[in-house]
Amino acid sequence: MLVAQAVPLLRSCQVLKMIAVFVNCATILIGCVVGLLFAKKIPQKVTDSIQLACGLVSFVMGVQMSFKYQNVVYLALALILGGIVGTLLDIDGKILQFGKFLEKVFVKKNSEKNFAYAFLNASVLFCVGAMAIVGSFKAGIEHDYSIIFLKSILDGFISIGFAVAMGVGTAFSVISIFVYQGALTLLSVLIAPYVSEQMLAELTGSGGALIILIGINLMGVKKVKTANYLPAVLFSVIFVLCEPFVKSVLHL
Repeated sequence: MLVAQAVPLLRSCQVLKMIAVFVNCATILIGCVVGLLFAKKIPQKVTDSIQLACGLVSFVMGVQMSFKYQNVVYLALALILGGIVGTLLDIDGKILQFGKFLEKVFVKKNSEKNFAYAFLNASVLFCVGAMAIVGSFKAGIEHDYSIIFLKSILDGFISIGFAVAMGVGTAFSVISIFVYQGALTLLSVLIAPYVSEQMLAELTGSGGALIILIGINLMGVKKVKTANYLPAVLFSVIFVLCEPFVKSVLHL
């Protein structure tokens, strides 16, 4: 009897934890709708200038984030090793394939914009960074949604520019956000003990580097397969977790 009563209660608690994730997805969708409505009335040359502006903003955001690192060696190794692993696995290509699959399923006619490219870049931009991680942990553990709500507002405005510049594929990045932030929120109690200030700093640094690559892409400086560097974030975590062990072995 008690078990039967506890199950619905547990489920309701899990749903409450996810409120911030739902809000984040909703603000991005609203921003995309606004952006797409404007995009129909904006000449191509103006759209191009908006894309350049979005690229510049992404680049500046990335630079600001990347300097949050505490150990430049970790940052360098994470990007190098992450790039190698991501290239061998062709992560960028696989995400683009998934984006093309979504386009075939949900878009009836060929879009003038690059749907898969928009999906990939928006997914990376909205998911990397300390706000997504810290906000998800605070929502899952403390039921404090303030950080994710703030992120939602920022993401909503950014999605307007991205939708104008790259099209409807931006809206489908909510799939990535829902899975990523939802998993962090629901698993926060298990993950949080392993997340230190140093880890957040290194994650922010490597995440910032990825956002710089997005900016470079959007500005047309160079075509970079940004998603191939996603493993850099994982390597940042591994380096921080292994640091105490390495120091004990080397007696540092």
